[in-house]
Amino acid sequence: MSTILVTGCAGFIGMHCAEALLARGAQVVGIDNLNAYYDVALKQARLARLSSHPRFRFERLDLADRAGMAGLFARVRPTRVLHLAAQAGVRYSIDAPDSYTDANLLGFAHVLEGCRAARIEHLVFASSSSVYGGNARTPYSERDAVDHPISYYAATKKAGEVMAHSYAHLYRMPCTGLRFFTVYGPWGRPDMALFKFTRAMLAGEPIDVYGEGQLVRDFTYIDDIVEGVLRVLDKPATPDPAFDAHAPAPGSSSAPFRLFNIGNNQPTVLMDYIGALETVLDRTAIKRMLPIQPGDMHITAADTSALSAWVGFAPSTPVHAGVARFVHWYR
Repeated sequence: MSTILVTGCAGFIGMHCAEALLARGAQVVGIDNLNAYYDVALKQARLARLSSHPRFRFERLDLADRAGMAGLFARVRPTRVLHLAAQAGVRYSIDAPDSYTDANLLGFAHVLEGCRAARIEHLVFASSSSVYGGNARTPYSERDAVDHPISYYAATKKAGEVMAHSYAHLYRMPCTGLRFFTVYGPWGRPDMALFKFTRAMLAGEPIDVYGEGQLVRDFTYIDDIVEGVLRVLDKPATPDPAFDAHAPAPGSSSAPFRLFNIGNNQPTVLMDYIGALETVLDRTAIKRMLPIQPGDMHITAADTSALSAWVGFAPSTPVHAGVARFVHWYR
């Protein structure tokens, strides 16, 4: 029976992925530092769901703890690693960049070194649509360059991709990065728009609508994310036989390394997203229109053809359906 290490298991995506792995018979060791970036009670409630499974074990550990991470890999000897832990949030990276340096750079370095020492079969790690930054051509493709991040968060995620590639090249360690596009759904993060909007609207309070409501996001439902993540985890990265070193494609390599967008491929204007929520809640939001925030992207849109070709799946849950499921959970 395989042992999967899931970092960030008390997080939104981490909890759902760990549950799915447990449901299909895996042994799961989860780690999380339970930091206070958002309500720790929500993280503990997610952990309580996982802890009911006899094949789940939790260790509270910070990625930046070098000795602790080395000891973890030596004890657990995982067969595969799903690395979802990170300091999240674009806007917060402007206020607290050190948190991103510690978790997303130093912490990821410790994960990579642990994977190398344990000779794992496959590392799947979370990247972000934010890496596309100043790229105005949509939908975003893994063939596009990502050399112009517009937030420090995005810069750390881009750095993680190239760090992983170096390990794939040097040690032939299969590594796959997944660029998530605005994930939402039950048990979601309270700092994300849907959670904040729902809480405010039910309380009769105004919502802050950035970018005058014209920002566009490729909102991706959590169940689709989990399905895509597990399919990718099951298929270790391999060298691309068509890779051309004279015209290197960013999304693949002569090393066992791959990058995939994992988004809904249905970009939605923020005002339409709010409209879907208004329909489900049967009330009109009091909107406080505000300019776009520093570090925010005007649009995100995923080309998921590479993911579909690799694992035969791409997200497709309509926004109105996903929003309704979130509201049912929230209530």
